[in-house]
Amino acid sequence: MDAKLEALAKAHGVATRYENFQRRDTPIAPESVVGVLGLLGVDASTPAAVDAALAGVTTSEGLPGTIVLREGQSRKLPGPAELVLEDGTTRTVDVLADLPLGWHRLGETTVVVVPVELPRPPETWGWMLQLYALHSADSWGMGDLGDLRSFVERSGDAGLVLLNPLHAITPVSPVPASPYSPSSRRFANPLYLRISDTDEYRRADQAVQDRIDALRPAASELIDYTAVWAAKLAALELLWPLAGPVDLDTDPGLVDFARFCALAEQHGPDWREWPEELRHPSSPAVQNYRSDRIAFHAWVQRLVEQQLDAAREAAAGMPVGIVHDLAVGIDPGGADGWLLQDALAPGVRAGAPPDAFNQLGQDWGLAAWRPDTLIRTGYAAYRDMLRRIFRHAGGLRVDHVAGLWRLWWVPPGMGPAQGTYVHYDPEAMLGILALEAQRAGAVVIGEDLGTVLPEMTETLERMNMLGSSVLWFTRDWDTGEFRPSADYRRNALASISTHDLPTAAGFLAGEQVEVRAELGQLAGTVEQEWETWRADKKALLEMLRGEGLLDSEEPADVVLAMHAFLARTPCRLVTASLYDVLLERRQPNLPGTFDEYPNWRIPLRADLTEVTADPLFRKVAEILGKRNTETVEAEVKETPR
Repeated sequence: MDAKLEALAKAHGVATRYENFQRRDTPIAPESVVGVLGLLGVDASTPAAVDAALAGVTTSEGLPGTIVLREGQSRKLPGPAELVLEDGTTRTVDVLADLPLGWHRLGETTVVVVPVELPRPPETWGWMLQLYALHSADSWGMGDLGDLRSFVERSGDAGLVLLNPLHAITPVSPVPASPYSPSSRRFANPLYLRISDTDEYRRADQAVQDRIDALRPAASELIDYTAVWAAKLAALELLWPLAGPVDLDTDPGLVDFARFCALAEQHGPDWREWPEELRHPSSPAVQNYRSDRIAFHAWVQRLVEQQLDAAREAAAGMPVGIVHDLAVGIDPGGADGWLLQDALAPGVRAGAPPDAFNQLGQDWGLAAWRPDTLIRTGYAAYRDMLRRIFRHAGGLRVDHVAGLWRLWWVPPGMGPAQGTYVHYDPEAMLGILALEAQRAGAVVIGEDLGTVLPEMTETLERMNMLGSSVLWFTRDWDTGEFRPSADYRRNALASISTHDLPTAAGFLAGEQVEVRAELGQLAGTVEQEWETWRADKKALLEMLRGEGLLDSEEPADVVLAMHAFLARTPCRLVTASLYDVLLERRQPNLPGTFDEYPNWRIPLRADLTEVTADPLFRKVAEILGKRNTETVEAEVKETPR
């Protein structure tokens, strides 16, 4: 690569090479670097443009838009300046030192003081729950927040419930199924609202209640999100006259989101296809837009927040409580893509480079933060997103936590393998996450699976943020052997699987091979895949026998042995999935498929009452529950992390 282009890329945090999944140094094509620089507003299309852009890269003597200090750190300023602390008091300082945690202002510069580390998370166990898959006699076609509250109340001595993302959809048909391509990560999904738990429903006369009850969708083999939303929207329309005045003054961000929803109903779900005068939220046409639908959608969000609060209250006695999941990005055509477009890189598609399982790379089609804009604006959009989520969360799982260090950007017109990494400031991204988590009293879990640099795992460890230890991946890849329970990390959440991997029963039956073969999703031959599966299954059973946990190869006995194995690990948190304890073979999501497989649409075969009465559910809860009573001595004797 041309040395000048390489220097320009480095100045803007754009990688010109990276270490691939095989730990091999891999160069990035110059055209990919040029394309990504263009997404950052840097013209590198010609040698003359590169020269001009390099000339504009200067070392500024002024202060940056954001200064991040760990608690106890100091920084000398160019001269005396007035510092406005978060509480409104002021100081004249020439050194930033002895500052309280929080958000302060130094003229146009944001000064954020972040914790060195979070408190150590408690040691406990809990359930991994794809909430949409849970269902009961009172829910409509999919799990809802009423089901969540009931599940928490019936979960015994479990210390946490880890959910799929509950981020907001754009409330128009058709409704996408994936919870990882949301319209907004700052607001919640009204699909999870339980209509009958609203005050308006309780106040309605019998005739209105009967009309609403008749809207309930019929049960089906797969979840139909569009049908569920159509039914709940019709019910909400019937209750809207009973809502009373809606406060549109105390939360401008909510009103902006509600305005987007109202405009989307009128002009379609993708703001990039709206009339030109509506494509920016600050335009006069948008600001002058008036509609009763703005109040309607603000009211709907408030109803969802009330039920999120009720679920959190139900979990108040848990050591951790309800753990929400933060998706790595957003649908660029959705609400946050419109409202936060000035902080996003227009046209970028976040994804991942080629690896052993995705040899062409991955294009998730998600929008990404511009690191330079985050710095210039004091990370306000990122901070506000975290604050809204932590209102209802005892913990937060951060999907693809490596994205807080670097994210794979795919330029327009290029394939996913033709992207490159754009780097963020981890001191800011991790520090702000720690600050907002500490203020909420919440734990943080990073999904650090796949190709993760050692510094990422080490930083999570240092900050008392947990990593993810998944049984399927905790192996010696040179020998194929599964690692013993004692080798698991202390600061981690342990599980058998994830939503993107085979369930326990599915793995034992080779379901993943069978389904992928049927769909043409195998990288090698069918026989090679079956041979690999047989070797993996044999290695798993040998490991369980070696730990003295397995006498029978009946699926239920093997699943119990897997959970007994997890209970032995030193991991602070251990979770069980309902799919595993119900011996469900189908995995929730099959990466690399769209319409070929019913991703995110598979309900549990048992309803909520049957789930919590299931003998295997109870046995697993008993096995994992022993951690709450048998690990006190281990905690006292714990070696330094």
